[in-house]
This record gives sequence, structure tokens and C-alpha cells, in this order.
Amino acid sequence: MSLRSSRKAAVAAVAVTALAPVSWGSTYAVTTEFLPPDRPLFTGLMRALPAGLAVLALTRTLPRGAWWAKSAVLGALNIGAFFPLLFLAAYRLPGGVAAVVGSVGPLFVIGLAALALSERPTVRGLPAAIAAAFGVSLVVLKAGAALDLVGVLAALASSASMSAGTVLTKRWGRPEGVGPLAMTGWQLTAGGLLIAPVALLVEGAPPALDGRNIAGYLYLALANTAVAYWLWFRGIERLTATSVTLLGPLSPITAAVIGWAALGQDLTPVQVVGMVIAFGATVVGQPAPRPAVRTPRSFDFPERNARKHSIDLIDRAVRR
Repeated sequence: MSLRSSRKAAVAAVAVTALAPVSWGSTYAVTTEFLPPDRPLFTGLMRALPAGLAVLALTRTLPRGAWWAKSAVLGALNIGAFFPLLFLAAYRLPGGVAAVVGSVGPLFVIGLAALALSERPTVRGLPAAIAAAFGVSLVVLKAGAALDLVGVLAALASSASMSAGTVLTKRWGRPEGVGPLAMTGWQLTAGGLLIAPVALLVEGAPPALDGRNIAGYLYLALANTAVAYWLWFRGIERLTATSVTLLGPLSPITAAVIGWAALGQDLTPVQVVGMVIAFGATVVGQPAPRPAVRTPRSFDFPERNARKHSIDLIDRAVRR
């Protein structure tokens, strides 16, 4: 594959994967405007389990062997722990703040990828991750924004959980013959089943839902979860873990833009500069594509072919 073709394929993979964090940027607006208040565990459950069961019904593929345990671990990190912490942060922080606090995710992934995947921090990756975190921190510095300590810790913990899940997803890959959509269903179902008993014990019976609540949960379960996570796991296969996680700042940028456009939240010049820095770091941090190295075929080496043919003749003679 030529450098030009490699570049086009890389850009396409990045663009499609980027749709996932852009979709996740709407989570905070939907949570605050459409969902019942103070039910982070129930909200995480409603986002994960229905979507997981729907994907399982669609793919009709279950884990085998060691993948039962691996799916449970990935489901816990990417869904079971991540969702409740994410919604806890969303309930306790202003719309865009919860998302931008989690922008340290690329730094988590760079460190974990170096340990688990032997991915060395690149000349672009580490500075871009630092710049992205700095950029989103400027967005957080909104005058009058209340930074609840529990909310901030929940946002950081959710980012760490998702980062670990991203690295392990890259390390373990997927079973032969199983697509990213089926693996998405495994993880969503495992994560949802993990959340269910905790939600019941902590928050009690499910609340009464009106049409607005149901619409919000349908959006989160289908577009924001089933489709978005499928795109995310698909991207992890095609890109490096660092490249994928550097798309994460698109989520807080989207959240801040939605907060300004739809919720009437003000954006100061400092916040706008922060979003520009975060977006620029996301773009610059993507690794430059490399042309595929052409593997020589056996017929490119007549001498080696002749030698191999002679060895085959000797083997046949011995067997006789």
C-alpha cells in the first residue's frame, strides 16, 4: 500500500472513530435535560443493558472459553464502572465540566499502553495529550462554575476506568470470526449486569418514567451507546491505543458547544481558546501514516526457490 493510500485509510479510520466521542459529548446535556434526577446507577443500567441485549439478539454470538472472563473484565472497565462514575459526575457538575475533567484520559492511556502494549510515547502523542489536557482545563475555568469534589473525582475515575479498558481491548484483540459489534454486545451486557444489583441496592426501585425520560434513554442506549461503542472498538483495532484516546477531547468540546448552543451556557474567550488548543492537539497528535512494507514473495528469489525445490526432492526421496 502506498503512502497516499495509507494516509487516506488512516484519515478515514480516525474520522469514523471520532464520531463516538462526538456522540458521547451529548451525554451530559441529555442527562440533565431528559433524565430523572439523581439516578446515576439506574441511568447507567438503562444505557448499557438494553443496548447490549439488542446487539446480542442481532449478532447471535456468545463468548467462548476464556472470552467469558475477558468480556466480563472489559465490560466492567468500559461499562460497569465507567457508566455510573460518568453519570455521577454529570449529575454533580455543570454540563461541560464533567466531560473536560475526564480529558486526562490520553495521559492514562499513554502510560498504560507503554506498560501493556509496549507502545512508546511518540514525539506527537505525549505533547498532544498534555496540550489537550491543558486546553480542556481552560474550558473548566469558567467563571462561577462549581467544581464539586465528588463530581471531579468521579470524572477522573471514569476516565481511568475507560483508559484501562481501551488498552486491554487493544491487547486482547478479539476471537477469530467475531466482529466488533458482537464484542460490543458482550461488554455492554456484562457491564449492565454488573450495574443492575448495585443500582437496586443503592437507589431502590426504578423511578416512574415519562415520555421525555424514555426518549432520553432510547437515544443513550442506541445512538450514544450501541452505535458509538461499536465505532470505538472498531477504531481500537485499526489505530493505536494512543491515537484512539487522543480523540477523547472531542467529547468535552462537543459538550461545551452543546451547552452554549442548546442550554444557554456562556463561553468565555479563555474557554474558546481552550477548545481550540484541545482540538488542535487532537489533530496534531494523530501519528503520521506509514506505507506498508512490501513483503517479498518467494518467486522474487530464484536461488532460494531452487534451494527449496532441492530440499523438497530430498525429503520425498527419504520418505520413499
